[in-house]
Amino acid sequence: MGEMKDKAKGLGNEIAGNAKQMSDDPKTRAEGKAQETKGEAQNLKGEAKGAMGNKV
Repeated sequence: MGEMKDKAKGLGNEIAGNAKQMSDDPKTRAEGKAQETKGEAQNLKGEAKGAMGNKV
């Protein structure tokens, strides 16, 4: 179950980050890039859990 939870959180952060990157405000764009990167890392964590049977 941890795998799917991490992947879902990751996807949410990637989507929110992408939306923020469309802003005209440079600070908001930077926050969006950071949030997208966080989402990508969460997704990778979920994939690792899946490959290792949720033991990570």
